Amino acid sequence: MTSYRIALNFEDGVTRFVECGATEKVLDAAFRNRINLPMDCSDGVCGTCKCRAESGAYDLGDEYIEDALTEDEAAEGLVLTCQMVPKSDCVIAVPVPSTACKTGTAEFGASVTEVAPFSDAAYELVLDVPQDAPAFLPGQYVNIHVPGSGQHRSYSFSSAPGAGRMTFLIKHVDSGLMSTWLKESAASGQALKMTGPLGSFYLRPVTRPLLFLAGGTGLAPFLSMLEVLAAQKSEQPVHMIYGVTRDQDLVLVDRLEDYAKRVPGFTFTTCVADANTAHERQGYVTQHMPAQALHGGNVDVYLCGPPPMVDAVQKHFKSEGITPASFHYEKFTPNQPTA
Repeated sequence: MTSYRIALNFEDGVTRFVECGATEKVLDAAFRNRINLPMDCSDGVCGTCKCRAESGAYDLGDEYIEDALTEDEAAEGLVLTCQMVPKSDCVIAVPVPSTACKTGTAEFGASVTEVAPFSDAAYELVLDVPQDAPAFLPGQYVNIHVPGSGQHRSYSFSSAPGAGRMTFLIKHVDSGLMSTWLKESAASGQALKMTGPLGSFYLRPVTRPLLFLAGGTGLAPFLSMLEVLAAQKSEQPVHMIYGVTRDQDLVLVDRLEDYAKRVPGFTFTTCVADANTAHERQGYVTQHMPAQALHGGNVDVYLCGPPPMVDAVQKHFKSEGITPASFHYEKFTPNQPTA
């Protein structure tokens, strides 16, 4: 039976080899070899399993959606391992450390400590977790199982890895499954089941200036990243533009002010899209992006927000001829990761 050797090069420099059948998907071959590559849907929908094929021939089929892998990304060698079937030996760059690829997806418990509402905009969910809860990378998300529903929702950690409590900033959605539970049923001490961590949106080693672009509750992963930067005493310039739709959606600004004191070089700007805002800066993040924050392209850009915001930023960069050193982004919708 024909098989091909697949080299998996992880971000931390570890390389693992797996044998993949001629009709087998790379994700399945990795799991069979007890290597838990990043994934969530396994159906070519979420894009979590996106990697880069450095060499080799392969077939991606046509059963994935454009949001998971665009034509331009495929042309650049990006692949979805849940769809990729090799046609030769391949080398694949996996954008996570090997330590994040343990066998199986970790499932762990937590208990509710507090639910803090922010008007009709969002909730902050604070959880106590056991000491053996899995580690995660700042920027990743977890699936939280909504009690009594048989369903889960995905949210970014807003707390730092290793913290005694896990926190999440959750958008209020009228009649939404999680929003309804948080508003009507969540109680201190209530047990929750969680699965994760998941996702390839996370803070890489900081070697140049950073630009953080947060849309609404897309602020959550950046709070986790900023806490890590504070602990690392990073001295690289970090600028955040935090944009929301309505005035009341602008939450946790006091924490950003605190990070401005704790993280050398950190500055931030807020803006509100509503034409009738009372805020001093009306408009979208692309309208409040100073040239100096781009450092002539020598900048790592991280973006988390709803799909229209992600698309708008990408179009803005293209129209302005801006090519960052690296660009990491996470799109989310009410029923998809992350924030």
